[in-house]
Amino acid sequence: MNIEVRSMKNAAELALAEVFASAKATLPGNGAVAALREAAFRRFEVEGLPHRRIEQWKYTDLRAMLGEAKPLASAPGATAKTQARDAGALLADMGARRLVFADGAFVPELSDVTALEAGLTIRSMAEALAAGDPLVAAHLGKVVDGDGVVALNTALMGDGAMIHVAAGATVERPIHLVFFAGDDRPASLFTRSLVVIEKGARVMLVESHEGGTEHQINTVLEFVVGDDAHVDHVKLTGGGSGVVHVSSLMASIGAHARFNAFTFNTSAAVVRNQLFLRFDGEGTVAGIRGASLLKGKQHADTTVVVDHVARGCLSREMFKMVLDESSRGVFQGKITVRQKAQKTDARMMTQALLLSDECEADHKPELEIFADDVQCGHGATTGALDDDLKFYLMARGIPRKEAEALLVQAFVGEAIEGIEHAGLRDALMDSVVAWLRARAG
Repeated sequence: MNIEVRSMKNAAELALAEVFASAKATLPGNGAVAALREAAFRRFEVEGLPHRRIEQWKYTDLRAMLGEAKPLASAPGATAKTQARDAGALLADMGARRLVFADGAFVPELSDVTALEAGLTIRSMAEALAAGDPLVAAHLGKVVDGDGVVALNTALMGDGAMIHVAAGATVERPIHLVFFAGDDRPASLFTRSLVVIEKGARVMLVESHEGGTEHQINTVLEFVVGDDAHVDHVKLTGGGSGVVHVSSLMASIGAHARFNAFTFNTSAAVVRNQLFLRFDGEGTVAGIRGASLLKGKQHADTTVVVDHVARGCLSREMFKMVLDESSRGVFQGKITVRQKAQKTDARMMTQALLLSDECEADHKPELEIFADDVQCGHGATTGALDDDLKFYLMARGIPRKEAEALLVQAFVGEAIEGIEHAGLRDALMDSVVAWLRARAG
């Protein structure tokens, strides 16, 4: 006799089921989109919220961390829109094209969608879903297979950006997606964006997430990158001390392309950035980097899965964590090299700098190799500031706190210097300096 074992639903999972049942009729999209939502929620019902018995989530027990699910965010009011106007100020000098989303909804009056460069098309995801956009039908939810959290986003996705860059087009100005949570009451946000870059095109996309009190944020970004394209993506995660932020980036990358991604975390209570990248074409070069600066009881988890399907691709991963007080940093990285992906060159490094005795760093790098003509490697280090280097600086008249700050800047700067945009590099280093100043009191 076979007995089917099912886990008991917790309060958050039961509440999410009620939210979907009551909201699905009002969410954008009919027909195929509605069917996609229904199938995605059926998958989430089976898998549930991820917990520590799932290997990929063993360090970030989302089921326990959520406790209860917040109601869906309502349409942004005048106050939220006013606050969103000033969001993303750190990147104000980039000259970027801003697309502003307040409480998960696109705000056209705060966004720059006029005089678009040749080959660039932008519309809100809610509009694209409602209109049955052919790019949505072709790619949404089909780029890379995600997990139960991505399925939940698919079921409840509201708004986001739908961006298309035509073949051969170069988008000179960076595109800045500004996501601001301004609702005074705790709420859930499910934003979804799709970016399709055709052959030979070039674009830089920046995401910044700010605001929120005890908000629960589930955001997904899908990239479809054509052959010979060049894409840079940078994500900055902020938020209040009670915010739980889960982000999923999924990318399918063509041949002879360049793909760079960088994640940067300085606030929010719990952050989980997961990246699923698949190299479908040969000769592609990718740089995947990130940095987290954590304090208090903050928890940041970066999980990266790189799938080398085609031959001759090169990937470099570097992630830095600076941990203070009782914070916890997690890095999980997996590089898979398929049997036909000969001549792969893939290397991964994760490093944690501990500034207190109470903080914790967890590293789990993995290699899964099915080809025999490859160069692959991974490494992980954890340690405190180098006393000899600190003494060297202090012996030259630099106060202890300033000496420590200089060493931290140098540590984080190794990851940040891989960003091609000089203005963005400077802005992120300014953010590091501000974090260090706040730490110094």
